[in-house]
Formats: sequence, C-alpha cells, structure tokens
Amino acid sequence: PNDGKAQYGGRDVVGYGSSPPDPKWPNGAKVALNLVLNYEEGGENCLLHGDGESEKLLSEIVGAGAIVGQRHANMESLYDYGSRSGFWRLHRLLTEKKVPCTVFGVGMAMERNP
Repeated sequence: PNDGKAQYGGRDVVGYGSSPPDPKWPNGAKVALNLVLNYEEGGENCLLHGDGESEKLLSEIVGAGAIVGQRHANMESLYDYGSRSGFWRLHRLLTEKKVPCTVFGVGMAMERNP
C-alpha cells in the first residue's frame, strides 16, 4: 500500500536504523565509493540548437537568467569547457588509475558529442 510516507509504490525508505546489514564487501572494505559523472554538454538550451532562449538552470552561475533571442557567452563557455576539456581530463585520469565510473549522459549531449 501507498501511505505517502514511509512506503510508497512498494518502496521502503525507512532504512535500517541502528541495525544495518553487513554487505560483506571484498577484502573487508569499510567504504564503497560510487563515482558518477554527469555529461550534459550539448543538452543545454542554446539559440544555436534552435531554442528561443539561453540556458538558465544547469550552471554554476548564481542567479542566471535566460536571455531571450540572444546567445549567453558565459553560459556557453561553461558547457564548452566540459565537452572540450573537462570530460577528457577526467577520462584520462580515471582510465590511467583504472577507476571505474558511471556516466549519466543527457541524450542530446550524447548525440552531439559521440
């Protein structure tokens, strides 16, 4: 049943409290690390993509607002850095160190940057 609180749609989100299960991780490890890289470059709103305004939400620019009918050079440069350099720097580092990583990719970004 869905009580809208602790259980909904079959999910139990209460947790284990003071009695967590023993996951028996390899080599007795005490910590598990899940590294996820978000790849969004090319999926943002941009006039060059046919959008009517620039991106306003997905950035580190505090208080960024959409610019209607104009390109947003600052916003575009943030995204361009990620696809041109940032991703590849991380890719080389993780590959060199043999660190596994999951990439969550925006579909449009993957189409534009195969």
